[in-house]
Amino acid sequence: MSPMKQFFLYIFSGMVCVTAQAQNQLTLPDAINAALKNSLDIQLSKNLLEANTILNNYGVAGGLPLVTGNISNNERISSINQKLNSGENISRNAAANNNMATDITASILLFNGNRILATKKRLGLLQQQSQELLNAQIQNIIAGVMTSYYDIVRQQSYLKTIEKSIDASNQQLEIVKARQSVGLANNSDLFQAQIDLNALLQTKQSQQVVIGQAKTELLRQLTLKADAVISVNDTIIVDRNINMEVILNSLNKNAEIIAAEEQVRINEQVVKETAAQRYPSIRGTTGYNFSRNQSAGGQLLLNQNYGPFVGVSIGIPIYNGSVFRRQQQVASINIQNATLNKDVLVRDYRAQVVKSYQSYAATLGQLETELLNYDLSSRLLELTLQRFRLKQATIVEVKNAQQSFEASGYRLVNLNFAAKSSEIELKRLGNLLGL
Repeated sequence: MSPMKQFFLYIFSGMVCVTAQAQNQLTLPDAINAALKNSLDIQLSKNLLEANTILNNYGVAGGLPLVTGNISNNERISSINQKLNSGENISRNAAANNNMATDITASILLFNGNRILATKKRLGLLQQQSQELLNAQIQNIIAGVMTSYYDIVRQQSYLKTIEKSIDASNQQLEIVKARQSVGLANNSDLFQAQIDLNALLQTKQSQQVVIGQAKTELLRQLTLKADAVISVNDTIIVDRNINMEVILNSLNKNAEIIAAEEQVRINEQVVKETAAQRYPSIRGTTGYNFSRNQSAGGQLLLNQNYGPFVGVSIGIPIYNGSVFRRQQQVASINIQNATLNKDVLVRDYRAQVVKSYQSYAATLGQLETELLNYDLSSRLLELTLQRFRLKQATIVEVKNAQQSFEASGYRLVNLNFAAKSSEIELKRLGNLLGL
Protein backbone atom coordinates (compact mmCIF):
# COMPACT_ATOMS: atom_id res chain seq x y z
CA MET A 1 0.00 0.00 0.00
CA SER A 2 1.39 3.40 -0.95
CA PRO A 3 2.05 5.99 1.79
CA MET A 4 -0.65 8.27 0.39
CA LYS A 5 -3.25 5.48 0.53
CA GLN A 6 -2.11 4.69 4.06
CA PHE A 7 -2.61 8.32 4.98
CA PHE A 8 -6.21 8.49 3.80
CA LEU A 9 -6.92 5.07 5.30
CA TYR A 10 -5.69 6.29 8.68
CA ILE A 11 -7.71 9.49 8.48
CA PHE A 12 -11.03 8.07 7.29
CA SER A 13 -10.98 4.57 8.72
CA GLY A 14 -13.02 5.64 11.74
CA MET A 15 -10.37 4.65 14.25
CA VAL A 16 -10.71 6.29 17.63
CA CYS A 17 -7.99 8.91 17.93
CA VAL A 18 -5.87 9.24 21.02
CA THR A 19 -7.15 11.88 23.46
CA ALA A 20 -5.75 13.45 26.57
CA GLN A 21 -7.71 11.31 29.00
CA ALA A 22 -6.27 9.96 32.20
CA GLN A 23 -4.34 6.74 31.70
CA ASN A 24 -5.35 6.53 28.03
CA GLN A 25 -3.87 3.36 26.54
CA LEU A 26 -1.89 4.36 23.45
CA THR A 27 -1.03 1.83 20.76
CA LEU A 28 1.33 2.40 17.85
CA PRO A 29 -1.48 2.47 15.22
CA ASP A 30 -3.34 5.05 17.33
CA ALA A 31 -0.19 7.16 17.62
CA ILE A 32 0.49 7.09 13.87
CA ASN A 33 -3.16 7.85 13.13
CA ALA A 34 -3.17 10.86 15.44
CA ALA A 35 0.14 12.15 14.08
CA LEU A 36 -1.02 11.98 10.46
CA LYS A 37 -4.34 13.60 11.30
CA ASN A 38 -2.96 16.42 13.45
CA SER A 39 0.44 17.07 11.87
CA LEU A 40 0.99 20.70 10.91
CA ASP A 41 3.73 19.63 8.49
CA ILE A 42 1.23 17.37 6.73
CA GLN A 43 -1.17 20.29 6.43
CA LEU A 44 1.56 22.45 4.86
CA SER A 45 2.40 19.73 2.35
CA LYS A 46 -1.29 19.18 1.56
CA ASN A 47 -1.77 22.91 0.98
CA LEU A 48 1.21 22.97 -1.40
CA LEU A 49 -0.25 20.01 -3.29
CA GLU A 50 -3.66 21.65 -3.48
CA ALA A 51 -2.15 24.90 -4.77
CA ASN A 52 -0.14 23.14 -7.49
CA THR A 53 -3.20 21.08 -8.43
CA ILE A 54 -5.19 24.27 -8.94
CA LEU A 55 -2.40 25.80 -11.04
CA ASN A 56 -2.13 22.69 -13.27
CA ASN A 57 -4.49 24.07 -15.90
CA TYR A 58 -4.24 25.00 -19.58
CA GLY A 59 -5.58 28.44 -18.76
CA VAL A 60 -2.64 29.11 -16.43
CA ALA A 61 -0.31 27.80 -19.15
CA GLY A 62 -1.83 30.29 -21.59
CA GLY A 63 -3.54 27.75 -23.84
CA LEU A 64 -7.15 28.89 -23.43
CA PRO A 65 -8.82 31.87 -25.14
CA LEU A 66 -8.69 35.26 -23.50
CA VAL A 67 -11.97 37.18 -23.60
CA THR A 68 -12.11 40.86 -22.61
CA GLY A 69 -14.81 43.49 -22.71
CA ASN A 70 -14.32 47.27 -22.81
CA ILE A 71 -16.74 50.15 -22.55
CA SER A 72 -16.11 53.88 -22.42
CA ASN A 73 -18.35 56.93 -22.42
CA ASN A 74 -16.87 60.43 -22.57
CA GLU A 75 -18.77 63.74 -22.35
CA ARG A 76 -17.04 67.01 -23.11
CA ILE A 77 -17.85 70.61 -23.89
CA SER A 78 -15.93 72.18 -26.77
CA SER A 79 -15.72 75.49 -28.60
CA ILE A 80 -15.88 74.89 -32.36
CA ASN A 81 -14.52 77.09 -35.10
CA GLN A 82 -14.53 75.43 -38.53
CA LYS A 83 -14.07 76.85 -42.00
CA LEU A 84 -15.28 74.59 -44.78
CA ASN A 85 -13.99 74.51 -48.36
CA SER A 86 -17.43 75.59 -49.43
CA GLY A 87 -16.76 78.91 -47.80
CA GLU A 88 -19.14 78.25 -44.90
CA ASN A 89 -17.95 79.04 -41.37
CA ILE A 90 -19.13 77.08 -38.31
CA SER A 91 -18.59 78.64 -34.93
CA ARG A 92 -20.13 77.60 -31.65
CA ASN A 93 -19.20 77.95 -27.99
CA ALA A 94 -19.83 75.31 -25.29
CA ALA A 95 -20.97 72.66 -27.73
CA ALA A 96 -21.69 69.30 -26.11
CA ASN A 97 -19.86 66.26 -27.46
CA ASN A 98 -20.39 62.60 -26.55
CA ASN A 99 -18.14 59.70 -27.51
CA MET A 100 -19.14 56.17 -26.57
CA ALA A 101 -17.29 52.98 -27.50
CA THR A 102 -17.70 49.36 -26.49
CA ASP A 103 -16.26 46.08 -27.69
CA ILE A 104 -15.81 42.46 -26.74
CA THR A 105 -12.65 40.74 -27.91
CA ALA A 106 -11.57 37.10 -27.85
CA SER A 107 -8.00 36.08 -28.59
CA ILE A 108 -6.12 32.82 -28.55
CA LEU A 109 -2.46 32.04 -28.90
CA LEU A 110 -2.01 29.90 -31.99
CA PHE A 111 1.75 29.38 -31.84
CA ASN A 112 4.60 30.48 -29.62
CA GLY A 113 7.25 27.82 -30.08
CA ASN A 114 5.28 25.18 -28.08
CA ARG A 115 5.71 27.23 -24.91
CA ILE A 116 2.17 26.43 -23.80
CA LEU A 117 2.81 22.68 -23.96
CA ALA A 118 6.07 23.04 -22.04
CA THR A 119 4.40 25.21 -19.38
CA LYS A 120 1.47 22.79 -18.99
CA LYS A 121 3.86 19.86 -18.61
CA ARG A 122 5.88 21.79 -16.03
CA LEU A 123 2.72 22.52 -14.02
CA GLY A 124 1.81 18.82 -14.12
CA LEU A 125 5.29 17.88 -12.90
CA LEU A 126 5.03 20.40 -10.07
CA GLN A 127 1.78 18.76 -8.99
CA GLN A 128 3.40 15.30 -9.07
CA GLN A 129 6.40 16.61 -7.16
CA SER A 130 4.12 18.05 -4.47
CA GLN A 131 2.46 14.64 -4.19
CA GLU A 132 5.83 12.95 -3.68
CA LEU A 133 6.89 15.53 -1.11
CA LEU A 134 3.66 14.80 0.77
CA ASN A 135 4.43 11.07 0.60
CA ALA A 136 7.93 11.75 1.93
CA GLN A 137 6.48 13.82 4.76
CA ILE A 138 4.14 10.96 5.67
CA GLN A 139 7.03 8.48 5.76
CA ASN A 140 9.13 10.84 7.89
CA ILE A 141 6.31 11.40 10.36
CA ILE A 142 5.58 7.66 10.67
CA ALA A 143 9.30 7.01 11.27
CA GLY A 144 9.53 9.75 13.89
CA VAL A 145 6.44 8.56 15.75
CA MET A 146 7.61 4.93 15.72
CA THR A 147 11.04 5.90 17.05
CA SER A 148 9.57 8.02 19.86
CA TYR A 149 7.00 5.35 20.70
CA TYR A 150 9.63 2.64 21.01
CA ASP A 151 11.86 4.99 22.99
CA ILE A 152 9.14 5.03 25.65
CA VAL A 153 9.05 1.23 25.55
CA ARG A 154 12.85 1.18 25.93
CA GLN A 155 12.86 3.50 28.94
CA GLN A 156 10.04 1.55 30.58
CA SER A 157 11.94 -1.70 30.01
CA TYR A 158 14.97 -0.29 31.77
CA LEU A 159 12.70 0.84 34.61
CA LYS A 160 11.64 -2.78 35.06
CA THR A 161 15.32 -3.75 35.43
CA ILE A 162 15.76 -1.06 38.10
CA GLU A 163 12.65 -2.26 39.91
CA LYS A 164 13.95 -5.82 39.93
CA SER A 165 17.23 -4.60 41.37
CA ILE A 166 15.27 -2.65 44.01
CA ASP A 167 13.44 -5.86 44.90
CA ALA A 168 16.83 -7.54 45.40
CA SER A 169 17.97 -4.65 47.63
CA ASN A 170 14.80 -4.97 49.70
CA GLN A 171 15.50 -8.67 50.17
CA GLN A 172 19.06 -7.86 51.12
CA LEU A 173 17.91 -5.27 53.66
CA GLU A 174 15.41 -7.68 55.19
CA ILE A 175 18.12 -10.32 55.56
CA VAL A 176 20.46 -7.82 57.26
CA LYS A 177 17.69 -6.69 59.63
CA ALA A 178 16.86 -10.29 60.50
CA ARG A 179 20.52 -11.02 61.24
CA GLN A 180 20.88 -7.86 63.31
CA SER A 181 17.84 -8.82 65.38
CA VAL A 182 19.68 -11.95 66.54
CA GLY A 183 23.04 -10.21 66.86
CA LEU A 184 24.60 -11.64 63.70
CA ALA A 185 25.02 -8.34 61.79
CA ASN A 186 26.41 -4.94 62.64
CA ASN A 187 25.20 -1.47 61.77
CA SER A 188 27.67 -1.07 58.91
CA ASP A 189 25.93 -3.82 56.93
CA LEU A 190 22.56 -2.26 57.71
CA PHE A 191 23.67 1.21 56.70
CA GLN A 192 25.26 -0.02 53.48
CA ALA A 193 22.15 -1.99 52.51
CA GLN A 194 19.96 1.05 53.20
CA ILE A 195 22.29 3.35 51.21
CA ASP A 196 22.26 0.97 48.24
CA LEU A 197 18.46 0.80 48.35
CA ASN A 198 18.11 4.60 48.56
CA ALA A 199 20.45 5.04 45.58
CA LEU A 200 18.32 2.68 43.52
CA LEU A 201 15.14 4.50 44.54
CA GLN A 202 16.68 7.75 43.32
CA THR A 203 17.68 6.06 40.07
CA LYS A 204 14.08 4.92 39.68
CA GLN A 205 12.80 8.46 40.18
CA SER A 206 15.26 9.78 37.59
CA GLN A 207 14.18 7.08 35.16
CA GLN A 208 10.53 8.01 35.67
CA VAL A 209 11.43 11.58 34.70
CA VAL A 210 13.10 10.27 31.55
CA ILE A 211 9.96 8.29 30.70
CA GLY A 212 7.79 11.35 31.27
CA GLN A 213 9.95 13.44 28.95
CA ALA A 214 9.85 10.72 26.29
CA LYS A 215 6.05 10.72 26.48
CA THR A 216 6.00 14.51 26.18
CA GLU A 217 8.12 14.29 23.04
CA LEU A 218 5.72 11.78 21.54
CA LEU A 219 2.74 14.01 22.40
CA ARG A 220 4.50 16.89 20.65
CA GLN A 221 4.80 14.81 17.49
CA LEU A 222 1.12 13.90 17.77
CA THR A 223 0.25 17.61 18.16
CA LEU A 224 -1.56 16.87 21.42
CA LYS A 225 -1.40 18.59 24.79
CA ALA A 226 2.04 18.16 26.29
CA ASP A 227 0.57 17.39 29.72
CA ALA A 228 -1.82 14.69 28.47
CA VAL A 229 -1.53 11.41 30.37
CA ILE A 230 -0.87 8.39 28.19
CA SER A 231 -0.01 4.80 28.93
CA VAL A 232 2.20 2.71 26.65
CA ASN A 233 2.24 -1.04 27.16
CA ASP A 234 4.21 -2.69 24.39
CA THR A 235 7.37 -4.59 23.55
CA ILE A 236 10.03 -4.04 20.91
CA ILE A 237 9.92 -6.70 18.24
CA VAL A 238 12.64 -6.38 15.61
CA ASP A 239 12.15 -7.57 12.05
CA ARG A 240 15.13 -9.86 11.51
CA ASN A 241 14.51 -10.51 7.81
CA ILE A 242 15.62 -7.20 6.27
CA ASN A 243 17.87 -7.57 3.22
CA MET A 244 20.19 -4.72 2.27
CA GLU A 245 19.91 -5.35 -1.49
CA VAL A 246 16.12 -5.17 -1.26
CA ILE A 247 16.36 -1.79 0.43
CA LEU A 248 18.91 -0.51 -2.10
CA ASN A 249 16.67 -1.63 -4.96
CA SER A 250 13.73 0.10 -3.27
CA LEU A 251 15.44 3.49 -3.30
CA ASN A 252 13.81 4.18 -6.66
CA LYS A 253 10.53 4.28 -4.68
CA ASN A 254 11.87 6.82 -2.19
CA ALA A 255 9.60 9.85 -2.47
CA GLU A 256 12.40 12.39 -1.99
CA ILE A 257 14.49 10.81 -4.76
CA ILE A 258 11.44 10.74 -7.05
CA ALA A 259 10.83 14.43 -6.25
CA ALA A 260 14.47 15.18 -7.12
CA GLU A 261 14.08 13.36 -10.45
CA GLU A 262 10.96 15.38 -11.18
CA GLN A 263 12.87 18.57 -10.45
CA VAL A 264 15.23 17.63 -13.30
CA ARG A 265 12.25 17.24 -15.65
CA ILE A 266 10.74 20.49 -14.40
CA ASN A 267 13.95 22.34 -15.24
CA GLU A 268 13.94 20.71 -18.68
CA GLN A 269 10.53 22.22 -19.33
CA VAL A 270 11.81 25.61 -18.16
CA VAL A 271 14.50 25.39 -20.85
CA LYS A 272 11.81 24.74 -23.48
CA GLU A 273 9.69 27.61 -22.18
CA THR A 274 12.66 29.97 -22.29
CA ALA A 275 13.72 28.82 -25.76
CA ALA A 276 10.17 29.38 -27.05
CA GLN A 277 10.48 33.09 -26.34
CA ARG A 278 12.93 33.34 -29.25
CA TYR A 279 10.29 32.11 -31.73
CA PRO A 280 7.55 34.20 -33.36
CA SER A 281 4.19 34.21 -31.62
CA ILE A 282 0.94 34.11 -33.56
CA ARG A 283 -2.31 35.20 -31.95
CA GLY A 284 -5.78 35.10 -33.50
CA THR A 285 -8.38 37.67 -32.44
CA THR A 286 -12.07 38.14 -33.06
CA GLY A 287 -14.83 40.17 -31.52
CA TYR A 288 -17.53 42.75 -31.93
CA ASN A 289 -17.29 46.54 -31.48
CA PHE A 290 -19.59 49.50 -31.37
CA SER A 291 -18.69 53.21 -31.39
CA ARG A 292 -20.82 56.33 -31.42
CA ASN A 293 -19.66 59.94 -31.67
CA GLN A 294 -22.25 62.69 -31.34
CA SER A 295 -21.59 66.43 -31.37
CA ALA A 296 -23.89 69.41 -30.92
CA GLY A 297 -21.78 71.53 -33.24
CA GLY A 298 -19.48 71.18 -36.18
CA GLN A 299 -19.74 69.59 -39.58
CA LEU A 300 -20.06 66.00 -38.28
CA LEU A 301 -23.00 65.77 -35.91
CA LEU A 302 -23.20 61.94 -35.60
CA ASN A 303 -20.80 59.14 -36.47
CA GLN A 304 -21.77 55.60 -35.49
CA ASN A 305 -20.26 52.25 -36.53
CA TYR A 306 -20.49 48.69 -35.32
CA GLY A 307 -19.82 45.12 -36.40
CA PRO A 308 -17.66 42.04 -35.94
CA PHE A 309 -13.96 41.83 -36.65
CA VAL A 310 -11.35 39.11 -36.98
CA GLY A 311 -7.59 39.30 -37.29
CA VAL A 312 -4.23 37.67 -36.80
CA SER A 313 -1.21 39.26 -35.17
CA ILE A 314 2.37 38.05 -35.41
CA GLY A 315 5.07 39.09 -32.99
CA ILE A 316 8.65 38.48 -34.06
CA PRO A 317 11.43 38.94 -31.49
CA ILE A 318 14.33 40.52 -33.34
CA TYR A 319 16.73 41.73 -30.66
CA ASN A 320 16.45 42.28 -26.91
CA GLY A 321 20.05 42.33 -25.81
CA SER A 322 20.37 38.50 -25.94
CA VAL A 323 18.24 38.23 -22.77
CA PHE A 324 16.32 35.16 -23.93
CA ARG A 325 19.47 33.35 -25.04
CA ARG A 326 21.15 33.99 -21.71
CA GLN A 327 18.04 32.89 -19.80
CA GLN A 328 18.08 29.65 -21.79
CA GLN A 329 21.74 29.08 -20.92
CA VAL A 330 21.03 29.60 -17.22
CA ALA A 331 18.04 27.23 -17.42
CA SER A 332 20.34 24.58 -18.95
CA ILE A 333 22.75 25.03 -16.06
CA ASN A 334 19.83 24.56 -13.65
CA ILE A 335 19.17 21.16 -15.28
CA GLN A 336 22.74 20.17 -14.55
CA ASN A 337 22.41 21.37 -10.94
CA ALA A 338 19.15 19.48 -10.44
CA THR A 339 20.77 16.33 -11.85
CA LEU A 340 23.74 16.76 -9.52
CA ASN A 341 21.43 17.31 -6.54
CA LYS A 342 19.58 14.10 -7.41
CA ASP A 343 22.86 12.20 -7.76
CA VAL A 344 24.08 13.54 -4.42
CA LEU A 345 20.80 12.52 -2.78
CA VAL A 346 21.02 8.99 -4.24
CA ARG A 347 24.66 8.71 -3.18
CA ASP A 348 23.91 9.84 0.36
CA TYR A 349 20.86 7.59 0.68
CA ARG A 350 22.76 4.56 -0.57
CA ALA A 351 25.50 5.26 1.97
CA GLN A 352 22.88 5.76 4.66
CA VAL A 353 21.29 2.40 3.78
CA VAL A 354 24.66 0.66 4.03
CA LYS A 355 25.49 2.31 7.37
CA SER A 356 22.05 1.63 8.81
CA TYR A 357 22.21 -1.99 7.69
CA GLN A 358 25.68 -2.40 9.19
CA SER A 359 24.33 -1.08 12.49
CA TYR A 360 21.24 -3.27 12.15
CA ALA A 361 23.20 -6.47 11.45
CA ALA A 362 25.82 -5.81 14.12
CA THR A 363 23.18 -4.98 16.73
CA LEU A 364 21.27 -8.18 15.98
CA GLY A 365 24.46 -10.14 16.54
CA GLN A 366 25.12 -8.37 19.84
CA LEU A 367 21.54 -8.94 20.94
CA GLU A 368 22.01 -12.70 20.99
CA THR A 369 25.01 -12.37 23.29
CA GLU A 370 23.37 -9.77 25.48
CA LEU A 371 20.24 -11.86 25.93
CA LEU A 372 22.46 -14.62 27.28
CA ASN A 373 24.32 -12.14 29.50
CA TYR A 374 21.05 -10.76 30.86
CA ASP A 375 19.80 -14.24 31.70
CA LEU A 376 23.11 -15.11 33.36
CA SER A 377 23.27 -11.87 35.35
CA SER A 378 19.68 -12.37 36.53
CA ARG A 379 20.47 -15.89 37.68
CA LEU A 380 23.70 -14.67 39.26
CA LEU A 381 21.81 -12.06 41.27
CA GLU A 382 19.33 -14.67 42.55
CA LEU A 383 22.14 -17.06 43.40
CA THR A 384 24.15 -14.38 45.19
CA LEU A 385 21.08 -13.41 47.25
CA GLN A 386 20.63 -17.06 48.25
CA ARG A 387 24.29 -17.32 49.22
CA PHE A 388 23.99 -14.03 51.14
CA ARG A 389 20.97 -15.44 52.96
CA LEU A 390 23.13 -18.46 53.91
CA LYS A 391 26.02 -16.16 54.90
CA GLN A 392 28.12 -17.52 52.03
CA ALA A 393 28.37 -14.16 50.22
CA THR A 394 29.18 -10.67 51.39
CA ILE A 395 27.16 -7.51 50.88
CA VAL A 396 29.80 -6.37 48.39
CA GLU A 397 29.23 -9.46 46.27
CA VAL A 398 25.50 -8.79 46.25
CA LYS A 399 26.13 -5.21 45.15
CA ASN A 400 28.45 -6.36 42.35
CA ALA A 401 25.84 -8.84 41.15
CA GLN A 402 23.21 -6.08 41.15
CA GLN A 403 25.45 -3.76 39.14
CA SER A 404 26.13 -6.50 36.59
CA PHE A 405 22.41 -7.14 36.29
CA GLU A 406 21.57 -3.44 35.85
CA ALA A 407 24.35 -2.90 33.29
CA SER A 408 23.26 -5.95 31.29
CA GLY A 409 19.62 -4.82 31.38
CA TYR A 410 20.64 -1.34 30.20
CA ARG A 411 22.70 -2.75 27.33
CA LEU A 412 19.94 -5.14 26.34
CA VAL A 413 17.17 -2.53 26.04
CA ASN A 414 19.52 -0.13 24.23
CA LEU A 415 20.61 -2.78 21.73
CA ASN A 416 16.99 -3.76 21.13
CA PHE A 417 16.05 -0.12 20.56
CA ALA A 418 19.07 0.46 18.31
CA ALA A 419 18.13 -2.53 16.16
CA LYS A 420 14.52 -1.28 15.92
CA SER A 421 15.69 2.24 15.06
CA SER A 422 17.90 0.87 12.26
CA GLU A 423 14.99 -1.20 10.99
CA ILE A 424 12.71 1.87 10.94
CA GLU A 425 15.33 3.94 9.12
CA LEU A 426 15.95 1.25 6.51
CA LYS A 427 12.23 0.92 5.81
CA ARG A 428 11.84 4.69 5.65
CA LEU A 429 14.61 4.95 3.08
CA GLY A 430 13.01 2.19 1.03
CA ASN A 431 9.55 3.76 1.33
CA LEU A 432 8.39 0.58 3.08
CA LEU A 433 6.99 1.92 6.34
CA GLY A 434 3.46 0.89 7.20
CA LEU A 435 1.40 -0.65 9.94
